[in-house]
Amino acid sequence: MHIPASSTASGLPWVVRHSDERLSLAIAQAHGVSELVASILVGRGVGLDEVPRFLAPTLRDYLPDPFHLIDMDKAAARLVRAIETKEATAVFGDYDVDGATSTALLCSYFSALGITLRTYIPDRLKEGYGPTTEAFKKLIDEGAKLIVTVDCGIMSHEPIAYAKSRGVDVIVLDHHLSSGELPKAQALVNPNRVDETSEHRQLAAVGVTYLLLVALGKKLREAGYANLPDLLTLLDLVALGTVCDVMPLTGLNRAFVTQGLKILKGRGHKGLAVLADVARLNEVPNVYHLGFLLGPRINAGGRVGEANLGVRLLTTTDEDERRIIAQRLDQLNAERQIIEADIVEQAMVLAEKQTNAPVIMVASEGWHAGVIGIVAARLKEKFSRPAAVIALEGGIGKGSARSVTGADFGAAIHAAHTEGIIDSGGGHAMAAGFNLPSGKVGQLHEFLCARLERAVADYNEARVRKLDGWVSVGAANLKLIEEISAAGPFGIGNPSPRFAIKSAKILHRDVMKDVHIRLVLGDDAGSGRLNAVSFKSVGTPLGAYLLNERTLHLAGELKRNSWQGADSAQFMIEDAAKVI
Repeated sequence: MHIPASSTASGLPWVVRHSDERLSLAIAQAHGVSELVASILVGRGVGLDEVPRFLAPTLRDYLPDPFHLIDMDKAAARLVRAIETKEATAVFGDYDVDGATSTALLCSYFSALGITLRTYIPDRLKEGYGPTTEAFKKLIDEGAKLIVTVDCGIMSHEPIAYAKSRGVDVIVLDHHLSSGELPKAQALVNPNRVDETSEHRQLAAVGVTYLLLVALGKKLREAGYANLPDLLTLLDLVALGTVCDVMPLTGLNRAFVTQGLKILKGRGHKGLAVLADVARLNEVPNVYHLGFLLGPRINAGGRVGEANLGVRLLTTTDEDERRIIAQRLDQLNAERQIIEADIVEQAMVLAEKQTNAPVIMVASEGWHAGVIGIVAARLKEKFSRPAAVIALEGGIGKGSARSVTGADFGAAIHAAHTEGIIDSGGGHAMAAGFNLPSGKVGQLHEFLCARLERAVADYNEARVRKLDGWVSVGAANLKLIEEISAAGPFGIGNPSPRFAIKSAKILHRDVMKDVHIRLVLGDDAGSGRLNAVSFKSVGTPLGAYLLNERTLHLAGELKRNSWQGADSAQFMIEDAAKVI
């Protein structure tokens, strides 16, 4: 398959994800899957002998020895000591979903041991990201003898030094990039610390926290403890944090999410069950529901409401409190969407003036710092390049960035900090946050453009629309959707299969809400009809193709559409090409 860029609405060429038909046939014959599923597997680099592990990822196959991580033995031993001596222990978490689920994971485990942990989630606007000396002072004054930071702390030198001066140990559980000298914590467990050799660098903080609990369980059993909490029941939290922090769904992460979705389906976690009801989740949960229904509501507290609402929902044992918090998070999420829409509109106008720049960077007074990360993601998707959005207030800029494959924004932010351009910052390859004086926004933009120019150019030169094969209108049905689901869960690192429909005839079309286009498709073979939709395409090159041509090659994703109790197949159109 190859459709040239000159024929497509997007200007991207269409190519098949793989061309090894012999391997596809061998996988189909050896493992009893359809040739289409075999083709999808080959396109994701799955070898003949790897198919069983890929189709049924389990922790038994993928979970590493947690003690391979630097300082894991120290962290687990220190927690055992805290448990045995009944030391007051506090958890300092980040305000996003990864931080909330990491915090809840620790609290749930210790609660099962009969121990209550003090939790502290900083206010995004008042306190910013990560530990502060003031926050640690408060926890220590309240009696904390041990502090565990989750999803933060990797570069928190001053707060950790302060805690040490007060005789309080700090355990850091993080996954963000580090640079230079590390803080003098009791233990610093992070697959991305500068001196770490672990292959598990793509774990979210909640994954690192889960490995800590595996290690802790081993140490507790050695110490004679019995009837320890069942870690498998906590995998729904791990799945949620992993997906919402946009970690690649490969290897161990894929096992976490696959097994976590099973726990979520069983509604084992009462807080998530109530939130699912409030979010009107009435079907079998999948990655989409984690990332776009549950996650945004957990996040809403930290973005535009009370920062600790997400953790409270995930840790409370009070049924009435769960319901009240879930409803409040749903309301805050609606408010967040309104705020976000207004800022996206303003940011798009500013970004349109930078379409030739390798990095989009927009800044303005009055923008709500709680939603700038989401706005940055919208700009990245729109312009296919790294984007940073900065909220300015009182001479200070709070920024959030999202990047594209190959352009490491986290490393660039660390470099900017080393150069003295920003006051603070951190992150990982695909996302970062930072603070800087308002007067240095232009300097940072120039620095990032120069540093990431080559990577962004390489990314755009390599951009193609990768498809997993052709399907006919008649074959695009619920049975096919069920077949391809075997290769899931889909997400970053394991993209949802995309297909092309060859020479689709447009039998009917109409415009919905002035922006969306709905079609009914057929083909020359008369093999059936297929509903299709293209969102927000009116006024775009794709929309022009769909509204003016009678026959088109169409590219997109096949999804199950549930409406009024009935399921049907629906083709989500992402691109179109003229039939020549």
